[in-house]
Amino acid sequence: MKPISTAVIVAAGKGKRMGIEISKQFLPLGGKEILAHTVEKFQQASAIRDIVLVTGADSLQDVQDMVREYGWNKVVSVTAGGRERQDSVYNGLKQVSKDTEIVLIHDGVRPFVTEEILEDSIAVALKMGGCVAGVPAKDTIKVCNGENIAVATPDRSTLWQIQTPQTFRKELILQAYKAAKADGFIGTDDASLAEHSGYPVKVIMGSYRNIKITTKEDMLIGEAFLKEETP
Repeated sequence: MKPISTAVIVAAGKGKRMGIEISKQFLPLGGKEILAHTVEKFQQASAIRDIVLVTGADSLQDVQDMVREYGWNKVVSVTAGGRERQDSVYNGLKQVSKDTEIVLIHDGVRPFVTEEILEDSIAVALKMGGCVAGVPAKDTIKVCNGENIAVATPDRSTLWQIQTPQTFRKELILQAYKAAKADGFIGTDDASLAEHSGYPVKVIMGSYRNIKITTKEDMLIGEAFLKEETP
């Protein structure tokens, strides 16, 4: 029997890296909003029962309109985000139903996640408590000081570029978020909060196509991926 799984999709960004006025999740990709492509991956996935959408307070009506327009019947809540991504995710977690067992936290501008990644994530989180999708780093990574002088070169074979979904047993990630809030801890992703609370997080293979669209170059790559996916 499949565990009851809820996706918390975070789309509260402002697109600062693109230098645009419109929030990047609403930019058209292949004639449809990036967020729409992302949500539909979860809407179509049999492993996902519920979807919680988190967006900026000024975008709530726009996202609610999208839910109606696209007929996303898995969406149980559209809620406002907070000041930081961490606050936005926590707001979304508070909307997850009591009977949910597994929570998948995903970037609204990461539209090329696959059903296989979702199912693998749920299976591993059920067993381990928490897991994140990622890919082995292709490039050499340098650690630099404040003057951009290289001070260390970590062994590339130990480095992974972390993606989303980041998937956890619901009670585990809620506890991690509550502990981070109490400690004043700010993490760079959800897994870092779990790690802060002492929970092990397994890294599983994602996909080099599971990109986060944050720059104009990413838009070009996304358009190319879409063309390949279109029959």
